[in-house]
Amino acid sequence: MVNRIHPTAVLGPGVELGDGNVVGPYAVLAGPLVIGDGNWIGPHVTIGTPAEDRTGPHPVSWEDDPAGAGVRIGSGNRIREYVSIHQGTRRITRLGDNGYYLRGSHVAHDCEIGDDVTLASNVVLGGHTAIWSRANLGMGAVVHQHVRIGPGAMVGMGSAVRREVGAFTIAVGNPARVTGLNVVGLTRLGLTGEQIAGLELWLKGTGPIPPDGLLDRLPAGVSTLVQAWNDRKD
Repeated sequence: MVNRIHPTAVLGPGVELGDGNVVGPYAVLAGPLVIGDGNWIGPHVTIGTPAEDRTGPHPVSWEDDPAGAGVRIGSGNRIREYVSIHQGTRRITRLGDNGYYLRGSHVAHDCEIGDDVTLASNVVLGGHTAIWSRANLGMGAVVHQHVRIGPGAMVGMGSAVRREVGAFTIAVGNPARVTGLNVVGLTRLGLTGEQIAGLELWLKGTGPIPPDGLLDRLPAGVSTLVQAWNDRKD
């Protein structure tokens, strides 16, 4: 499939596109930038502009040779109007597959975002944050630099996240506090009530993964996320 790029869009040097992408009017894409297949990039989106660093360089990146650590975006994402995604500084800014980035959301430099993530309108991620797969951040949520949001977590609208949010939990408020488990999300991923109950202590951070083989009985995608989160390093 060919890419559909509006004539008013600007693609600078060092931009690599896969197949079947849509790039809307007045979008600005600056390199180094690698984008996969089948992404929808809306009007006035900016991807790959310099990091918001007062002491850092601010090249004319949509015209000049590529600068910065780069941005890599997977496939199947929908990136709506006025979203901004900045160049990495120490590492590549990464977005996974099948994400939905609503109008005006912002991904700062050096962020790492997994698959199937939703950032609602006006979500702001500080630099070096990590948003794990299947997390969902509500409208206007703000995430402090270097914070991690666990897989399948939900963050309520208008929340200010200053510390790590655990896997498949719900966090709301300013500052955001965990108020419960994302039972609806786990159920939609195919977990039974018994399996959710078996994971409850681990999800709440008060116990280990049950040693009775529960991990092997979870749906494959969920068990992979649970194991990866369990093995994460501080």
